[in-house]
Amino acid sequence: MPVTIHPTAIVHPNALLGEDVSVGPYAIIEEDVVLGDRCRVDAAAQIKRYTTLGADNHIHSMACVGGEPQDLKFRGEKTTLVIGDHNRIREFSTIHRGTEGGGGVTRIGSGNLIMAYAHIAHDCQVGDNNVFSNAATLAGHVVVGNYAVMGGLSAAHQFVRIGDYAFIGGKSGVAQDVPPFMLAVGERATLHGLNLVGLRRHGFSAEEITALKAAYRILWRSHKERTEALQQVETEFGHIAPVMELLRFLRESTRGTITPERL
Repeated sequence: MPVTIHPTAIVHPNALLGEDVSVGPYAIIEEDVVLGDRCRVDAAAQIKRYTTLGADNHIHSMACVGGEPQDLKFRGEKTTLVIGDHNRIREFSTIHRGTEGGGGVTRIGSGNLIMAYAHIAHDCQVGDNNVFSNAATLAGHVVVGNYAVMGGLSAAHQFVRIGDYAFIGGKSGVAQDVPPFMLAVGERATLHGLNLVGLRRHGFSAEEITALKAAYRILWRSHKERTEALQQVETEFGHIAPVMELLRFLRESTRGTITPERL
C-alpha cells in the first residue's frame, strides 16, 4: 500500500517511511526519522529527529515524539529514541530521546499504551505491554519492565526501576524501586501487597500467587533481616519462577525498594 501524506503535513525528504504509512494534516516529521510499516501519525503530531519507530504504531494528535531531553547537561549531541511495534501514543504525550551521559538511547518496547499527557523522559528503558495512564510521568533513566501499569498523575523519580506486572495507583509518587507483581499506592508510594487483579488477569496460577503471597509476608512482614528473609524465600519457593524473578529484582536493586507502611 502507498504512503498517504496530507498536503499540509511537513515530511523531511530524508525521513524513511514504510509501506502504508499515514500522515495527517499539519503533522511534522523531521529528518533522520524512520517510520515502520502501517504507522499512523495524526493531525499536528510531531516526530522529531533521530527517532525510529517499528510497525503499526499510532501517534495521536499533538503528541511530540523524540524531542530533545530536558537535561541541563545536554548540548545538542546526536542521541536517539527507539520505539518498537504496536504502540499507541495518545494526545499531548511527550517522549524524549537519550543523553550522552545516560547511554544515548531512550527505548520503548512494543504493545504499550501511553495515554494523553503522559511523559517519558530521556534515557528511560521501557519494556512491552505497559499502560501509562493520563499524565503519568517517568523522570530520566527510569527502567520499566513488562505489563506494568502506572495510574493517572503518578510519577517515578529518576533512576527508579518498576518491575513486571507492578501496579502503581493514581497520584502516587515513586521514589524507590517497585518490585514486580506488587501494588504501590500513596503520595509517597508504599507497598500494599500483590497486584492480585493483574496477576489473575494475566493467567498466573493459584500456586504462583500463593507462593508470592507467602514471599511477601516473609520479606516485608516477618521483621527478619533482609538477607535471611531472601534466603528463606529462596529455600521454600525457589522452584516457583515468579518468586525467583522477585528475588532477582530485589538483589539487583541499588536504589532500594519501597516498603509497606509501618504497622
